[in-house]
Amino acid sequence: MRASVRRLCFLVGMGLVVGMPLRAHAQDTVRREWVDAGVHVPVLTKPPALEHFVAAEYPKDAEAAGKSGQVTLTVTIAPDGTVSEAKVAEPAGDGFDDAAVAAVRQFAFTPAEIDGVKAAVQIQYVYHFELKPKPPPEVIKPVAPKATLQGVLYGRGRRVTVPAATVRCGDDPDAPEARSDAKGHFTLPTTPGNCAVRVVANGFDIFRAVETLTPNETLEVKYYLTPRLGAYETVVKGDRDVKEVVKRTFSREEAEKIPGTFGDPIRVIQNLPGVARAPFGLGQLIVRGAAPNETLTFLDGVEIPILFHLGGGPSVVNAQFLDKVDFFPGGFGARYGRAIGGVVDVTTHKGAVDAFHGEAKIDVLDSSLFAEVPISKDVSLAAAGRRSYVDALLPFVLPKNPEGGTLLILPAYWDYQARIDIGHTRKTGAGIKSSTFYVMAFGSDDTLKVVATGGGRNRDLTVSVQTLFHRLKGDWTFKEGNVTSVFSPYLGYDLANGNFGTLAFRADRYNGGGREDLTLELTRWMTARAGFDLKFEHIAGKATLPVLAGLQYVEFPGAQPVTEPQTLALYPNTFDGAVFLETDLKLGPLTVTPGLRASYQRVYGQDRKAFDPRLWLRYVITPRTEVKGSVGLYSQAPASTNMAPAPLGNPHLGDEHAFQTSLGVLQKLTDSLNIDVTGFFNRRYALVANTPANVVDIPFNNGGLGRAYGLEVLLRQEVTERLFGWVAYTLNRSEIKNPGDTAYHLASFDETHILTVVGSYKLPWSFEAGVRFRYVTGRPYTPILHPYDQTNIDANNYSGVPGAAGSARYDAFNQLDLRLERDFLFKTWTLAIYLDVQNVYNQVNQEALLYDYRYRSSVQVPGVPILPDLGFRGSW
Repeated sequence: MRASVRRLCFLVGMGLVVGMPLRAHAQDTVRREWVDAGVHVPVLTKPPALEHFVAAEYPKDAEAAGKSGQVTLTVTIAPDGTVSEAKVAEPAGDGFDDAAVAAVRQFAFTPAEIDGVKAAVQIQYVYHFELKPKPPPEVIKPVAPKATLQGVLYGRGRRVTVPAATVRCGDDPDAPEARSDAKGHFTLPTTPGNCAVRVVANGFDIFRAVETLTPNETLEVKYYLTPRLGAYETVVKGDRDVKEVVKRTFSREEAEKIPGTFGDPIRVIQNLPGVARAPFGLGQLIVRGAAPNETLTFLDGVEIPILFHLGGGPSVVNAQFLDKVDFFPGGFGARYGRAIGGVVDVTTHKGAVDAFHGEAKIDVLDSSLFAEVPISKDVSLAAAGRRSYVDALLPFVLPKNPEGGTLLILPAYWDYQARIDIGHTRKTGAGIKSSTFYVMAFGSDDTLKVVATGGGRNRDLTVSVQTLFHRLKGDWTFKEGNVTSVFSPYLGYDLANGNFGTLAFRADRYNGGGREDLTLELTRWMTARAGFDLKFEHIAGKATLPVLAGLQYVEFPGAQPVTEPQTLALYPNTFDGAVFLETDLKLGPLTVTPGLRASYQRVYGQDRKAFDPRLWLRYVITPRTEVKGSVGLYSQAPASTNMAPAPLGNPHLGDEHAFQTSLGVLQKLTDSLNIDVTGFFNRRYALVANTPANVVDIPFNNGGLGRAYGLEVLLRQEVTERLFGWVAYTLNRSEIKNPGDTAYHLASFDETHILTVVGSYKLPWSFEAGVRFRYVTGRPYTPILHPYDQTNIDANNYSGVPGAAGSARYDAFNQLDLRLERDFLFKTWTLAIYLDVQNVYNQVNQEALLYDYRYRSSVQVPGVPILPDLGFRGSW
């Protein structure tokens, strides 16, 4: 090859010399001297390299004879790297030559370069043919017999499956093992014989068993794992970032363990910052100094008239139906309206899809039953019901009247909930697509009857009050890509019925509406939420009461005045519609959420409009520290009874309004301990107030003013293995100014200091103990002065002389509540026995004052004394 290259280079060099023009000698002496110094030999500056190899076909005769060989070829490589010619230089015979030439002609090389220019070259190439030894015949080994252990893992006493558990045969590191899937199923291939089963799962004791498996057998088993004693179950739920400055969320498992709530998770709201204590333990929600009717309650986004039975009893929803309780003391989102105080939104959960579950509960107040069952993989059903029997037990414990009379207090309540879920989630080319639908019916009834007869009274007394509501709600949730839509229509019926001697009233309220919540994740830093909220209401109200004008006749001194009764009827229709829009703008550590709610209302022929802009800010300083603030307007329509035609009401009343602001800091102290400090200032205006006494034709007007300001502190220990609890403190000032007042004075629900300490701890042997302590400043009241008696001749009664409004306070309130619970685990169900004791040391707390008929003396009305509640709860 070297000789060929040299010859080729020599010919190329001579061609360059011979072809040079003769005038070059005359023009460039230096160049002539360099060229004439000798003959230039072309230089191979880049040799070719084999880039594509093709295997030659081994000659069959040679392969059969077991021959090998090698063929030497002269290969001409073109300037583009292809093989232009291949000749045999040293043949091998036996068919090797033709096979080698055929293969080499398909070779490809990187182009060669001579003096830096692509050029054709010749090389010698030796193609080797070698026989590869034949592989030894495959030895088929006998397959060892196998066995399979297959089954489902359940939590003992709860009938819930256990996912992500490890199942092994023995403790040997090389022993076979398997993992349970999301539904608790596992499949473990192993060898026949004895399998020392060992199951390890988070939150459960190690489970051990011994199974004997025969060759090629699949053994089906069910294992019930015992929950680790002294450990809470921690449930982590993914949820979008919240924009509200204050949003308290508690899971059902956490909330129902709080002492003093009788196992009712919704009553946990009464122990949070910003919530004042209602008198007599009633269920009124007094939030940041607002009146109880200024805070609305929702169940799955549908407004309900009451949240607790009989004012302070259990909630109207079975605890097992609850998924979570969201409480907004103020600054809530634009999707909520018709409230100038706070909002409580109770969310129910979908029925079980794994197995049949239920709970039966019996205590001294009522009994309840809950059940949920999967119908198919896409359909589930859940239902609950409760009935009290206090009305049957009270007659046995009420004190006897020494004068021979009878006093019967007969409270009774019941409630129900039923929900069916239908839907599925599937994967598409664009991601996950989900379409689910549920229908839920729920309602409650409360009746309180007081019957007093005999005992020296000049007449018998009967008082009865009934509150009832029913709701039928649908919900269609659709998710695909970055779009989520939730449409919720509903129908409802409410009844308020009462009799107070000769006074009687009945109000039937028919309502319906719907709401749409649409969420669009436009970019990673921008999310928009929009929707509408519609409500229609028809009221049929009747009342029998004394004539509003005319004389009242007193039969004899000391008797009640008698007048001719009259019947009034009202049938108002109300439409209330609103649209809302919010946008989350995530600008690094700063999140800005502007929002707007625009509403229109028509009632009693009057049109009302409201535009409520709102703004939320959240700034994450560090992963453990964030600052948050809000400002916004809120509107609420007056009660329909206040808008009745004169003289009962004022149909020209406008909406009540509130300007709410807050600023807070959330600091995470440890992984489970955090502190939340929030300051707030709320100004309420255009409040419905009583018209001064000299204006008799219009009893109400929008001249009321109110303001509330204070500080809320929540030090919260999240649920850990054994402990959870919190310390809540509220510093609050709530003031009002009615028409005719010269200055603000304390509102009747003002409580300056509110301190609540709550804690629950898991003890050994399945015991759990909880404690709650509360200290609250006494409520303001208007004292009665005693310079003289005021006698009302026409009415034949007396009235006191009031002092300055809100200038006196009841005694401070303090109370300790305890709860002790013991769980007994069986294979497929759990029995819990609990004792919940309110007011352990029987503190006599002042709730009100009662005056004698001449207002000369008074007596304190005490609160609830020590009240134990023993109950049993079975769950499966």
